[in-house]
Amino acid sequence: MSEKHQLTLKDIARELGLAVSTVSRALKSHPDISKETIKLVKDYAEKHHYVPNLLAVNFRKSKTFNIGLIIPELVHQFFSSIISGVIKEANQHGYNVMICQSNEHVDDEKKVAQALLNSRVDGVIISLSNETDEVSHLKEFIAADIPVVQVDKISDLFDTPKVIVNDFAGAYQAVSHFIKSGYRKIAHIRGRLNVQHSNERFRGYAEAIKHEGLSYSEDYIKVCDQLTEEEGYEFAEQLMSLPGPPDAIFCVTDLVALGVMKYLREKNIQVPNQVGVIGFSNWKLGEIISPTLSTVHQPGYELGEKATELLLDKIVNGMDSPNQTVVLNADLIVRESVKNSPAVDGHY
Repeated sequence: MSEKHQLTLKDIARELGLAVSTVSRALKSHPDISKETIKLVKDYAEKHHYVPNLLAVNFRKSKTFNIGLIIPELVHQFFSSIISGVIKEANQHGYNVMICQSNEHVDDEKKVAQALLNSRVDGVIISLSNETDEVSHLKEFIAADIPVVQVDKISDLFDTPKVIVNDFAGAYQAVSHFIKSGYRKIAHIRGRLNVQHSNERFRGYAEAIKHEGLSYSEDYIKVCDQLTEEEGYEFAEQLMSLPGPPDAIFCVTDLVALGVMKYLREKNIQVPNQVGVIGFSNWKLGEIISPTLSTVHQPGYELGEKATELLLDKIVNGMDSPNQTVVLNADLIVRESVKNSPAVDGHY
């Protein structure tokens, strides 16, 4: 390496085969980093005359009063609610919000993350795309002393504050309600296998069925790729074409459930008497279709508020403040798409 080139954290990381965030923490003797790694990094830095870029450090410490928000979809009602909660909480504390959309694609997520990093935002809130299975592009924020909070769709590969709903409990409530209402052959149209909240909803589905002494066929489990209305329609067609079709379908989102309802309506299959349907999210559209859609309510606005509260705490109190996970309730709302319901259009 040329002696005229000022050594950077990225240079050290590349030479030692480490992440930039690991090098940064090792130089600060962070307790999460092993003693061996700290020694390796410090010895290399000393040997190659590493000098921290104080200008960059000072620039990072000067606030812009801008925070970044990365979400999968702007037009999605649930994410719109998160946006509203973030903006309200941020504006109350004098911060502006830069909103970016990943379109559920990890490449787009990486591009907007880099744009926010270049803009020197004071912090970032993110709901991961369905394609995100590694988070090196997000760890660059931590290396730059920019705090990150994950909301709704999260990864345990990334140690940050997190705000989620209790997907397991919400799904468990939904399927238990099906069973109490007399349904016995319950299918599940789920989300991708690599998405944590999809796995939690599936786990709630499976545990509720097991708890009631029932079982489900693998033929009753369908996996969405994009969580679209079209997928709901297609999977409903597949499920209802089985030799023993289900009498109830629990859907990973309301949008998928709307596709299911569309298919059943076209085929003159009566909802809820022949097939019950429950979604997840509580889209407003579910209140105006006929029959109205039972669903699990996700408090998007409250998720946005809490995520912003945790981010501002990190900005004010520093990166080494504890990372906590906040879990909000996901409550079942019973409407007309389930028969024999003990409650109608109300919280279960």
